[in-house]
Amino acid sequence: MKKVLFLAVSLVVAGAITPCVAADSAPDKGIRGQASTPWDEPLANAELSGLYVRSIEEVLHQQPEQIDVGIAALIVSEAWSDMVSGRRYQQQLDDMAREIRSRLKPSQRGPAAISVINSYLFDELKFGTIDKADDPYDLFLHSVMDRRRGYCLSLSILYLAIGERLGLPLYGVVVPGHFFVRYDDGKVRFNIETTSGGSNPPDSFYIEKFNIPKNENSNYMNNLNKLQTLGCFFNNLANAYRDVGNVDQAMAGLQCAIYINPSLSESRINLGNIYLQKGRVDEAINEYQAAIKINPNDSRVHHNLGNAYQERKRFDDAAAEYLWSTRLDPNFVDAYRNLAIAYRNLNRLSEAEATLIQATAIAPQNAFVYLDLADVYSQSDNCDEAIARYQQALGIKPDLAEAYLGLGICYSKLEQADREIGAYVKALSINPNMYAALVNLGNAYFAKEKYDGAIEQYNKAVRVSPDDARLHYRIGVAYTNKGDFGQAVKAQMKAIDINSQMAEAHYAAAYDYYKLTNYNLALEHIKTAEQLGATIDPNFLKAIENKN
Repeated sequence: MKKVLFLAVSLVVAGAITPCVAADSAPDKGIRGQASTPWDEPLANAELSGLYVRSIEEVLHQQPEQIDVGIAALIVSEAWSDMVSGRRYQQQLDDMAREIRSRLKPSQRGPAAISVINSYLFDELKFGTIDKADDPYDLFLHSVMDRRRGYCLSLSILYLAIGERLGLPLYGVVVPGHFFVRYDDGKVRFNIETTSGGSNPPDSFYIEKFNIPKNENSNYMNNLNKLQTLGCFFNNLANAYRDVGNVDQAMAGLQCAIYINPSLSESRINLGNIYLQKGRVDEAINEYQAAIKINPNDSRVHHNLGNAYQERKRFDDAAAEYLWSTRLDPNFVDAYRNLAIAYRNLNRLSEAEATLIQATAIAPQNAFVYLDLADVYSQSDNCDEAIARYQQALGIKPDLAEAYLGLGICYSKLEQADREIGAYVKALSINPNMYAALVNLGNAYFAKEKYDGAIEQYNKAVRVSPDDARLHYRIGVAYTNKGDFGQAVKAQMKAIDINSQMAEAHYAAAYDYYKLTNYNLALEHIKTAEQLGATIDPNFLKAIENKN
């Protein structure tokens, strides 16, 4: 059962960092250091004040060199799950460190100790790397120790926790999308890749593989202190909270991560994503722009900034960002799709078409690319080409309701009513609550004067979107056309309740009230319709006035 680790970002007070609070950490549950066994000398971390903290708040009040990374990670584990006993895992860490130390020869107390650690962790205990970091539990130190698997950051946290118990000069190192460990005693310096058995790639490997930006103000490729390492951990912790649906906790965690590591682009991208999800678009734009200053080579952040500009209807700016994204990653299919959407919003349909044709060459089995291309042809009124592309999309993904919707719209333009109705029916068989298909099917029945069928579909649409005034207006008109003026006026009054400025609803209500011989209300609504700008039939107005 998960507990909430509430991370509240605060101000810096007299130089002390107080960005995070463990709101519901129990005061009697803190992880405390274990006494050394009689047969062994204390571990190298025995004098760290961070060994005795009880909460994340206390961890972050420590000077970086006094933090115990293992203890900090286990406190987070305890806050995540009340089934975790940090003391038990601390004892395991200590025992692992003692076992390694017992195997070290006098000549292996420096950099040579790394080979002993690697042999113990990766060869003997079989700690391994997961293929995909999609399970939140693979972040937490207790889970890594239980499962003996992890990804770059979580395995590195384990490695650093053992290293600090052995007194080794190990540091966390971050690059875009990756984390590893470095040994650096001022004389000897080499990297340790925990995802490949502790191998030692050179700096050039990371610089080339992860496209490290040339930015002196970033933390990439630098030795991180323990607090900065925890900042990277909080970034991933926030993602874990987001994965389980706790968006507010994720947002607070990312704010904390950025406070610690303001030049880490990943945290700014992730926070921007949450701001965008919460509708805080301007704040999202600010975070994405800050991330681009840190790492202009990241195609994702340009893409996400384009999404934010789309929300603000800044379509030219959105197109420019999507274009940058495709140049940085020529295989980024979603960037091509969204670039085409931006072009469509700018009515640059030929450019949208060319962009999507390029995307089909990259992803020929992606049904959504053909769907988007069909939408462009439909918007251009090239219905024959649109129908061919919708059918191509359905050939790849037969349950693509949006393709059937698009077919229905094209058949409507071609005045092929039966095919139009059939396409909408297929769309609704896949997605019964597809609002556009319900409304369009209702319209198609209405056009064929099948008013009961129209009303049935409109009422289904109302259950999906009850506050659409125009939908209630359509229901009212359908009832009017079938001569049920009582139901018609109820629908028009519902439309007016939702939007009192809807002139056509007032006009329709005037007609219905007239047919119901309620001439006072008929006159009231036709006058309102006239005031709202509706074109009034003078003969109808005169007929109402003659009845009053």
